Amino acid sequence: MTIATARTTTNTTIRPDEAAHFGKLAADWWDPKGSSAMLHRLNPVRLAFIRAAIDAHWHGDPRTVKPLDGRRALDVGCGAGLLCEPLARLGAAVTGVDAALENIAVAQDHAASSGLVVDYSCGDIAELGLGHFDLVCSMEVIEHVADKGAFLAALAASLGPDGLMILSTPNRTLKSRALLVEGAERLGMVPRGTHHWDLFITPDKLGELLADAGLAMGEPQGIAWSPMKGLHLSDDLALNYILTATWQGQ
Repeated sequence: MTIATARTTTNTTIRPDEAAHFGKLAADWWDPKGSSAMLHRLNPVRLAFIRAAIDAHWHGDPRTVKPLDGRRALDVGCGAGLLCEPLARLGAAVTGVDAALENIAVAQDHAASSGLVVDYSCGDIAELGLGHFDLVCSMEVIEHVADKGAFLAALAASLGPDGLMILSTPNRTLKSRALLVEGAERLGMVPRGTHHWDLFITPDKLGELLADAGLAMGEPQGIAWSPMKGLHLSDDLALNYILTATWQGQ
């Protein structure tokens, strides 16, 4: 098995301070009780949405074990590969991109130890020239980039003609500020400095930016939290939301 050597490039949409922050967390990324514990709780919720979206978009059989067999998938802002590896298990030829070289190193090692082939690159998706993908994902990333419009344009440039894009991000609401920034970070559930509420984006604004990139946004679904259910898919968009996007007119 061969894991591709990480490629590096210069930055245009990357905020160096954000890349440095997440790079410092790299060694702890796969520890479900470590600094990325919240992502481990969030990942099954996102995967449930992604699987349903894949089946709906390509009219697949929900009983199929590998619905992405024969398709290329891209995860931008992949961290240490928490989403890349499940996508590979769903049958995709997966490429992961992240701004922090430390994350890429951990991701490569973990994929190799898991017996998975994932092609990882370090740098800016706008400059890597990786070609077109059937599925383009970017989870909890757009709130960290330097230029949201340029970032979405770069994602769109990576999306194939019948492609499906899936994004998730915190909403810019008083609830998200209270729970994600003032609550979760102060209580140590999320590392300090992870979230900057003024960089959060509402679904309406995200829809406008996607339209500017030639994409039509699907109906967002909330990712909510409750003491009984924990994190779960919901009609409540106030905390966090996840959505699909496809080419306009598709």
